[in-house]
Amino acid sequence: MDALHLLLNRHSCGRLAEPAPSGEVLDNILKAGLRAPDHGTLTPWQFILFEGEGRERLGTLLADAAHARGEDADSVEKCRAAPLRAPLVIAVATRYQAHPKVPKLEQELSAGCALMAMQMAAQAQGFNGIWRSGWFIFDEQIHGALGLAPEDQLVGFLYLGTPMLEARKLRELPIQDFVRSF
Repeated sequence: MDALHLLLNRHSCGRLAEPAPSGEVLDNILKAGLRAPDHGTLTPWQFILFEGEGRERLGTLLADAAHARGEDADSVEKCRAAPLRAPLVIAVATRYQAHPKVPKLEQELSAGCALMAMQMAAQAQGFNGIWRSGWFIFDEQIHGALGLAPEDQLVGFLYLGTPMLEARKLRELPIQDFVRSF
């Protein structure tokens, strides 16, 4: 797939089915994440894969955190089922490293770039996904259960699989609404 076409037609897909990316395709997705901008070559990312029963364990973790937050029973069950909406979920987090020239925010942005690169690599190979975040990415209970250090930050969960729907036409955004000269 032509790179410019891919970038100009990037879209998320939340309706995902089996199969999930695997083998060389999954390796390419992960390698794309490792090519994210990386000031100081700190490699400030970590990727946690949830497949099969791992998605159920993630769902339990999310449900437990929702319960601890005081969410109602319906919300807790939605959290439990959330990772089952795709055959593969990848949590992307910073692996923060103190550095005099590379602040924490820059390392978090790098991890976000890694997540987007992985979604683009999936789409380039015939798969797709959606970047999900919400309160989950800031929850200390979830961070601890995933083995993140206190200074690390989840940037999102990338849900990946085979798109169940054809991509809808993307709305055109007028460039002049977002650009100004200084």
